[in-house]
Amino acid sequence: MLLQKSSKKKSPQGDFFLPWLLYTGRPCVCSYMSYNYNMSVRPISLENFEYYHIYNRGNSKQTIFHDEQDYLYFIKLLFIMNTVKHLKTRDNNSPEFKNEQIISIGAYCLMPNHFHILLRQEKENGITTFMLKISTAYAMYYNKKYKHTGGLFEGKFKSKHADKDRYLKYLFSYIHLNPLKILDKNWKINGLKNEGLNFLFKYPYSSFNEYYNNEPEIIRKESFPEYFPTRGDFLKEIKSWFYLGDN
Repeated sequence: MLLQKSSKKKSPQGDFFLPWLLYTGRPCVCSYMSYNYNMSVRPISLENFEYYHIYNRGNSKQTIFHDEQDYLYFIKLLFIMNTVKHLKTRDNNSPEFKNEQIISIGAYCLMPNHFHILLRQEKENGITTFMLKISTAYAMYYNKKYKHTGGLFEGKFKSKHADKDRYLKYLFSYIHLNPLKILDKNWKINGLKNEGLNFLFKYPYSSFNEYYNNEPEIIRKESFPEYFPTRGDFLKEIKSWFYLGDN
């Protein structure tokens, strides 16, 4: 279980250090918070109950996840930041923070220098608020751990509106297939067989196993169309992409 696993990891300041303990949900007087707020605000509104592909990468394509602790820290943020409540205490991992979700997550994948998240907005400004909270908390954690200065992410998070059923369904494959770039960056040309599927099952920093096993911790499948009613349907869709090189 990802959350159980992550709870065993120690951040630089204890079990789970939230470096912005006094976050109020508004632009902070702190210069870093104000900077990160401006970098996270979207020029267009994101609509409630609509689906969006959200992604961003490290500034100048720099690595943003160096070790397991970094990946698990970010994944834990996906869990505890998805709430209207404001976190003002340290080491509070209670699921009660999830009682009023501002977004629903359908799929996610973390890669060494970028991430992908499929979201549905549940509350007004939910996605912008969620991404602000995550990017600020992670950037401050990263800067402290690695003594890094300057912006961590490449500007504002990117968003694509999944307003077509075909595109929304495709995103479940696209996001979960991302780790194959680690196995073979040209896999779409070369094609893959069983080694590709085995790699996805073993990759611990995506929602692939969570989705396949129907054991939601981060994701919320009921908020998304049921494109893959069974495990077999999901695997069939995933495996259909492995033979691109043969076609």
